[in-house]
Amino acid sequence: MMLQDFIEEYKNSIEYKDLRDKTKQHYNYMLRCVVNYFEDLDSVNFLTTKKCKLAYDEWCGTGVPTANHMIAVCNVVMNYAVRMEHIPVNPFAAVKKRSSKSRKVVWTPDQVTHLLSYAYSNYKWRNIGLIAQMAYEWCQRVGDMRLLTWSSIDFDKKRCSIQQSKRRAEVFLPISDDLLEMLTQQHDDFGFQEYVVPRPNPYGGKFIPYSIFKLSKFSRELINEAGLPSELRLSDLRRTGTTEMVEAGVGIAQIMSVTGHANPQSVKPYIKNTYDSANYALTARRNRDI
Repeated sequence: MMLQDFIEEYKNSIEYKDLRDKTKQHYNYMLRCVVNYFEDLDSVNFLTTKKCKLAYDEWCGTGVPTANHMIAVCNVVMNYAVRMEHIPVNPFAAVKKRSSKSRKVVWTPDQVTHLLSYAYSNYKWRNIGLIAQMAYEWCQRVGDMRLLTWSSIDFDKKRCSIQQSKRRAEVFLPISDDLLEMLTQQHDDFGFQEYVVPRPNPYGGKFIPYSIFKLSKFSRELINEAGLPSELRLSDLRRTGTTEMVEAGVGIAQIMSVTGHANPQSVKPYIKNTYDSANYALTARRNRDI
């Protein structure tokens, strides 16, 4: 039995139909990602605990909370399959979830420059490089950048409008000259379809965006190939850009207009008690008194 068939049977069950609509949407997204990850699996009977543990390790690259949600949803479906006697045991049951601590990793400017230079020098990595550049320059989530469509880009006005998936906030962002050059080149190659950064090869005859897990897998390969520290993730680039704005003395209200945060408290974790920030604040105060 194929994994997709397995999941469809679960979605036709009373157990699934009794879920709230919002929970169903969450499950559907997670299960699509699972199917995409195991797309080469011939049968669910070949889904071993070892493969599930390897999958979880890769999913943690997108963030431990997301990976833990994935495991929780997989356990629901697999436990259902055990009850229906499709499989003898749940292969995800033995996967131990990690504790989810808040990440504080910030890239250095040299690391960002090196990644983009390496990615753009190799066509294989160009699309991942563009996702990274947009996430960094605009301080946005890589998940939103992978789903960005050409309808969001205004080449004439050199700006982009983004409706964020997490908080549904809409932000309006300028496009720098460097980014405009890359987007123009990307449009020449992929402007005939919907997504700014699709997977380079069509899937089922259609160009589709990277799944969050494929993006995580490819970005780790890029980071390793570029010789950068393995603890770096593309998801850190939003934090990196936001931290740089704070250190440059940009006000919280202006930062929120870029990041889409609705609460000033959400920006405070980016504020570090550094000599540079203290010196900027005291110098600004002295200059105001002159």
